Amino acid sequence: MNAITSTPAQLLLAKFGLADRNDGDLVARSPIDGSVLARLRSDGKIDDKVARAVTAFPRWRDVPAPRRGELVRRFGEELRTNKDALGRLVTLETGKILSEGLGEVQEMIDICDFAVGLSRQLYGLTIASERPDHHLVERWHPLGPVAVISAFNFPVAVFAWNAALAWVCGNSVVWKPSEKTPLTALATAELFKRAAADFAEAPQGLLELALGGRDVGAALVADQRVKLVSATGSTRMGREIAPVVAARFGRSLLELGGNAAMIVTPSADLDLATRAATFSAVGTAGQRCTSLRRLIVHRTVQPQLVDRLVRAYGSLRIGDPLSPDTLVGPLLDGAAYDAMRAALDAAVSQGGKIRSGGERIEPADRDAFYVRPAIVEMPAQSAIVRHETFAPVLYVLSYETFDEALRLQNEVDQGLSSCIFSTDIRETERFLSAKGSDCGLANVNTGPSGAEIGGAFGGEKETGGGRESGSDAWKAYMRRQTQTVNFGTSLPLAQGVEFPVG
Repeated sequence: MNAITSTPAQLLLAKFGLADRNDGDLVARSPIDGSVLARLRSDGKIDDKVARAVTAFPRWRDVPAPRRGELVRRFGEELRTNKDALGRLVTLETGKILSEGLGEVQEMIDICDFAVGLSRQLYGLTIASERPDHHLVERWHPLGPVAVISAFNFPVAVFAWNAALAWVCGNSVVWKPSEKTPLTALATAELFKRAAADFAEAPQGLLELALGGRDVGAALVADQRVKLVSATGSTRMGREIAPVVAARFGRSLLELGGNAAMIVTPSADLDLATRAATFSAVGTAGQRCTSLRRLIVHRTVQPQLVDRLVRAYGSLRIGDPLSPDTLVGPLLDGAAYDAMRAALDAAVSQGGKIRSGGERIEPADRDAFYVRPAIVEMPAQSAIVRHETFAPVLYVLSYETFDEALRLQNEVDQGLSSCIFSTDIRETERFLSAKGSDCGLANVNTGPSGAEIGGAFGGEKETGGGRESGSDAWKAYMRRQTQTVNFGTSLPLAQGVEFPVG
C-alpha cells in the first residue's frame, strides 16, 4: 500500500483555506498512513458561538421558507462544484474508499435538493371543529438553535441531513463534529460561508462550528438555549445525553448503536445475498452503524453461502482508499483494531470458528491499521454477537424455523437496520409486518447498509428512536401549534360545556 504524501494532502486542504494549520492542540490524522494533517485549536468555552446562533435565529425565522430554501440550494451548488475535493478530503480523514467519500458528498447534495423542495411544503392541517363558526388549524413554527453532534464515520453527510432541514425550517445550527474529523467540518463550513456570502437575508451565526472533545459536546448538550440536540454516536453517549437534555425539557434526536442482521432463507438468491452481505459487512471497513454484523442463515444453505463469502472476501482489494481499485481501506485507528481483535478473541472463547480474516496486513505502518475482514461461524448468539463492534467482523448463525430466525434478528438490544433475502412472499411480508423485524429500517433482497435520503433514517430500542433526513423528519426541527379561530358572534364551548355569565 502506498502512503500518502504531504504535498497532495496540503494542496487538497488549501482548496478550503486549511493548509499550514499547525498551532493547535487538536491533532487531525489520516488513517491512511497515520500522518498528521493539521494541528487545530479546539474551542474552549462555546458561549459566544451559541450566543451568535441565538441572535441569528429570530432574523432567520422571519425569512420566508422558500427564501431559506434558496440558501440551501446555493449550498448544494457549492457542494456540487467541490464534490471531488470534499470527497477526497473525507477519504483522507476517515479512511473510507474514494467512491464512498464521493458518495457521502452526493448524499449532502441530495438532502439539499430534498430540503429545497421541502421549503415550499411545510404543511400543517385544517381540522373540522365541533363548534359552529369555528375552525382549527395546526401550524409548524421554527424551533430555535439546533445542535448537531456528528460521528467520524460519516463526518459530513449526517451533518447535512440535520442542517439542511433545520435551515429550511427556520433554525440556526451549532455543529460539533467528531474530534477525529475536524478538517471535513471546517471545509464544509467554508463552503456554506461561500454560499451565504452574497445572500442578504442570511445572518451571521446561522452555522457555528464548535471544535473539540467531549467537553465541548457536553457544554452544548447542557445549554438551555439549544432547543434540539441531534447526536450520532454510541449507545453509551446517548445514555449520557438524553437525561441532561430531558432535565432541561429540551429535545433530543438520537442515532445510536446498530447491530444489523440479514436473514437468508432457503429460497434466497445466493448470488444476490453474497454481494449484499459482502458490501454491507466490509464497506467503510465495517465502521457504519448499518454495517452487517449478524448473518442468520437457514442450516440447509449455510455451508454454500459461507463458502461463497469466503471466496468473495478473498478477492477484496485492501489498501490505500484513494486508489480507485481499493474496496477496503483502513480502520480509523489503533483503538478500532484493538476492539476488533478483542471481539475475535471473545468469539473464539464463546465457541466461534474464524472462517476467514481478522489479521492485520503486513507490512503494517506503525500508525495505520489495515485488516482482513473476518467471518466467524458461531454456535449461538452469544454475548459478543449481541455487542456492536465497530469493525469488519461478520458473525454467522444458523436457524431451523422462520420463527427462530425472527427471534435471533430481534433479540439484541439495538434496532436500527435489518434485511431478509427470500423469494417466498409469505416470509418477506411477515418480515415487514408488525410481527417481523423490530428495526427502524427493514429491507427485502437488499442489504441493511446504504439508506436513501427520501426515507426517514433511524431505529428503535437502544438505537435511540430518532429519525433524520427524509419523509416527515422535518417536524423534529419545528414546534407544532394548534390554533382555534372563532369567526362567529357567539362563544360556544367544547364538549357542550355550559358556563352562563351575566
